[in-house]
Amino acid sequence: MTSFGSLYICPTPIGNLEDITLRTLRVFKEVDLIACEDTRITRKLLNHYNIKTKLVSYHKFSEKKKSEFLINLLKEGKNLALVSDAGTPLVSDPGFELLKQAYENGIKIIPLPGASAVITAVSASCLKEPYFAFLGFFPRSKKNKENILKQFKNINAVFYESPSRLVNSLKDIFNILGNRKITIARELTKIYEEIKQDKVKNLIEYYQNNPPKG
Repeated sequence: MTSFGSLYICPTPIGNLEDITLRTLRVFKEVDLIACEDTRITRKLLNHYNIKTKLVSYHKFSEKKKSEFLINLLKEGKNLALVSDAGTPLVSDPGFELLKQAYENGIKIIPLPGASAVITAVSASCLKEPYFAFLGFFPRSKKNKENILKQFKNINAVFYESPSRLVNSLKDIFNILGNRKITIARELTKIYEEIKQDKVKNLIEYYQNNPPKG
């Protein structure tokens, strides 16, 4: 009887291609298949390290359909790696359905440490208290923004936000929480990396005059 394969959760660089572990590169070479959000993005990374492992797309629109396919491969004894376009999979990225079914079917899950935009940003934020709450993407509606900001007003809260909505979200933070000090981290590990810590009002003015592109 063929034993089940293993599912590796593999972080990938958030910008700089050098930010990947030797263990992750070894796993990429050894697994039978790599499930990724965008095969073009992952192939660029693999080509950089001359890795030829086969890829299969796995994104939020195909999670349920592809999860069953991948679970069957794992049950046949194949070893698979799950990656997102950047950073650690399953942190505001697809993968929940696959992981859920893997647990339900007794598949061995092996998470690898590595790059994370959240941790990278937090490490440079000079937080006095040694705790924070990561809350995913910043809500779009004003009501939801107000609710979540008030709920976490006394906790270091970390959000993702798109460049096009940054200024409006900063205005919402100012209107709801006042002119407190916050940190904006963008283009982390890339050529135009920018980390700014200032009062909200000053950051609104700065990004109105210097619209972020990434």
